[in-house]
Amino acid sequence: MSAAQDHHSHAPASYNQAFGIGIALNILFVVVEAFYGWKINSLALLADAGHNLSDVAGLVLAWGGALAGRLHPDDRHSYGWKRASILAAFINAMLLLVAMGSLAWEAVDRLNDPHPIEGVTIMVVAGLGIVINSVTALLFMRGSHDLNIRGAFLHMVADALVSAGVVVAGGLALWMGWNWLDPIVSLVIAVVIVVGTWGLFKQSVHLLFDGVPSNVDLPAVRAWLLTLPGVTRVHDLHIWAMGTSEVALTAHLVMPAGHPDDAFFQSLTHQLHDRFDIEHVTVQVVRAPFTPPCSGG
Repeated sequence: MSAAQDHHSHAPASYNQAFGIGIALNILFVVVEAFYGWKINSLALLADAGHNLSDVAGLVLAWGGALAGRLHPDDRHSYGWKRASILAAFINAMLLLVAMGSLAWEAVDRLNDPHPIEGVTIMVVAGLGIVINSVTALLFMRGSHDLNIRGAFLHMVADALVSAGVVVAGGLALWMGWNWLDPIVSLVIAVVIVVGTWGLFKQSVHLLFDGVPSNVDLPAVRAWLLTLPGVTRVHDLHIWAMGTSEVALTAHLVMPAGHPDDAFFQSLTHQLHDRFDIEHVTVQVVRAPFTPPCSGG
């Protein structure tokens, strides 16, 4: 038996500065928006402030997940804490879904009793929100391939959309006197954000249960392994996400002709990385299988 391991070509990029700036900007905006929402009795502004507050918590979680994922393995946690980034993405999605559910509930209640709103104040404050949330989203855009960072990115994009909708509601209320538009816009925005967040939620749950990452085709990996010289069978092939930016593989290769040399394992490890973006590879080689294969292969 032998193993080929640890072809880690690149560690996840550090987003400490992006998280720090994003959290500070959003805390400041929550205070401003909540104050003016309370002052002029605008549901859209108060709901957006609550949503932004949940996003501050989401950013803190995402930052914590990213930092935990960079901790070194030890004897108690041999894989380290990489999965914390997946958990953070899951909680991030849950926070956003709960926040939008609360927003929708309040908007439905407000439809029964629309309140007059101050369109100019709403437009100015929400316009500031568009700027702050767009800037924060741009800080995370280059890392959106990472599920955890993508969760932070989607949160900020969602906030920018909410703020844009609030600007529209304020403008129409000012122009047409449509006070009922404030809760209607809140409802529409909630639906749009829930639809956009559902994919993040499903993917994070999938990875939490060791599902094969969406960017990896397991049958294609199995087929490729079977093309390697001397390999007659592949079983106990498992592929899962160690974190939001690192994929692991274990497999048994049946090679009746005998044990390959180190060059075989080195080539296998490099090609699995280059072809399938799998970074942590462990392979066991046997002349004949001596354990029953698991149901997944």
